[in-house]
Amino acid sequence: MCEHHHHHHEHGNSKIQVVKIALALILFSAAMITGITGLAKFLVFLTAYMIAGGDVLRKAIQNIIKGEVFDENFLMGIATLGAFAIKEYPEAVMVMILYQTGELLQDKAVEKSRRSISQLMDIRPDYAFVENGGMLIKKNPSDVKIGDIIIVKTGEKIPLDGIVIEGQASVDTSALTGEAVPKDLTTGGQAVSGCINTNGFLKIRVEKEFGESTVSKILELVEHAGAKKAGAENFITKFARYYTPAVVTGALALAFIPPLILQAEFSIWFQRALTFLVISCPCALVISVPLGFFAGIGGASKEGILIKGACYLEALSNPDTVVFDKTGTLTKGTFKVTQIQPENITEEELLKYTALAESYSNHPIALSLKAAYSKKIDTSSVKNVEEISGRGVKAYVNGEEILSGNSRLMEMFNIDYKQNNSSGTVVYTAKNRQYLGSIVISDELKEDAKDAIKSLKPFVRQTVMLTGDSPKTAEYIADELGINKFFAELMPVQKVEKLEELIADKNKNRSVIFVGDGINDAPVLRRADAGIAMGGLGSDAAIEAADAVIIDDKPSKIAKTILIAKKTMRIVKQNIVFALGIKALFLILGAFGIITMWGAVFADTGVALLAVLNSLRALKSN
Repeated sequence: MCEHHHHHHEHGNSKIQVVKIALALILFSAAMITGITGLAKFLVFLTAYMIAGGDVLRKAIQNIIKGEVFDENFLMGIATLGAFAIKEYPEAVMVMILYQTGELLQDKAVEKSRRSISQLMDIRPDYAFVENGGMLIKKNPSDVKIGDIIIVKTGEKIPLDGIVIEGQASVDTSALTGEAVPKDLTTGGQAVSGCINTNGFLKIRVEKEFGESTVSKILELVEHAGAKKAGAENFITKFARYYTPAVVTGALALAFIPPLILQAEFSIWFQRALTFLVISCPCALVISVPLGFFAGIGGASKEGILIKGACYLEALSNPDTVVFDKTGTLTKGTFKVTQIQPENITEEELLKYTALAESYSNHPIALSLKAAYSKKIDTSSVKNVEEISGRGVKAYVNGEEILSGNSRLMEMFNIDYKQNNSSGTVVYTAKNRQYLGSIVISDELKEDAKDAIKSLKPFVRQTVMLTGDSPKTAEYIADELGINKFFAELMPVQKVEKLEELIADKNKNRSVIFVGDGINDAPVLRRADAGIAMGGLGSDAAIEAADAVIIDDKPSKIAKTILIAKKTMRIVKQNIVFALGIKALFLILGAFGIITMWGAVFADTGVALLAVLNSLRALKSN
């Protein structure tokens, strides 16, 4: 399960931290080089220690008051105060200086990762120019209402989603999609918030309030991207709960048991116990594991892929099956006439009668027929239009009865028609009960759909398509793209049932990923181990239900998402194995006195820093 994660590191002002480290180093050097002795030397070391380690002691005390005793601040504090108690002043001060230096470098690394995600915040629009009575009024985007007309000039961000009603422009979509190629927008085009008008003038009618706009949804996803824990992070949390009390108990045993049993010198074993405590700090794991996931999310965002949390990276990294919706995911969702088969009539006449019969409908099939006819349609000649549910339409054109629809419509009116077995949606037309012919309307495949399926083959056991379309169309698309299985004529509830069957059939410890874009895909996206929404212009419901969103709707980025997830998980596991392995080795060496306090500092801060630098590799998606 994914749960909320709150990072416990406090990242202070880095400039102040640099000054503190520099002052502590100067005082440390003065105490070591100059000939001061006795109380004066102790006070210089103590001052250097408090400058470098005051924050650590303060946090340790605050956490003890809160009941959080066994944390890294407590371990560092008790180890260095113990060193002071046995007059090992230089070691105590240097441990704190090196620890703070490591923390500073880690903060810088974390900030670098955070910046990669916060760059997306540049898409947040600052204002919108609303047209009102010939005047332009500058407003906060959240104050603009649906139906308002906004003006976007060259160099300005599109502040809200809407339809272009005037003008044309080239828009930069890179902040949303990661794509460098500009997109041309003209009248009637869909304007998406967060894009930048690079060249031109746009007048846009607002269709969504700011809170529901694309840019707002994306920002919300980004802001909460790090809020969900993966299994690896949960492992670290549980591990630390038992690990820290165990090492404190081990240090106490190391300090007191050998002197009692072996009659050894107490100061030697006490120093070993202090070294043991410094080595045991779980810094490398506490910082690098969440940072690894955060960097992976940042690397994905640069590619126009938004992943909502670390736990979803884990699910995406080990897929068994990738399941696709068809329309809008593998296809463009834009229908066009691909075949005209007239019977004792010209193609143009068949298209004209069919387009006129469908002229009052806004269904995608009707729109594609009108687009194919291309001439101006005189609707005054069309009367008594009757929708026949699940079959088609009956209308009178210039007084003549026109029937236009599927084979069931032809059978309903006992019309002798020729069956058309082409893939796609077949529209049959008849005039005065005489068959005129058929028109095939097909949904176009996305340009990169074939490559998307091909690129998934090395990672998954099978690819599956679920669709509400006819078996013939589904079979054609599955064969065309190389999809292993398909299930056709499914209602949304049946899609969920099929997905559950696939989940039951999957290999253990692997996941089923579902990719969709429509409102009807939301339940399936929720049910999958990981749901990916085609999000640029996909439905809000799908984006909300999904665990990852591909902004530019390109199915080829599914394989990229899996690759990023795999790389991130590999880095996280490397960090866990590396940190625990080095800790275990150094704890044993420390217990036998082979490692001094200086070696202990490497085992803590050095290992943490190396793990953090390794985590940052996840920022690069290649």
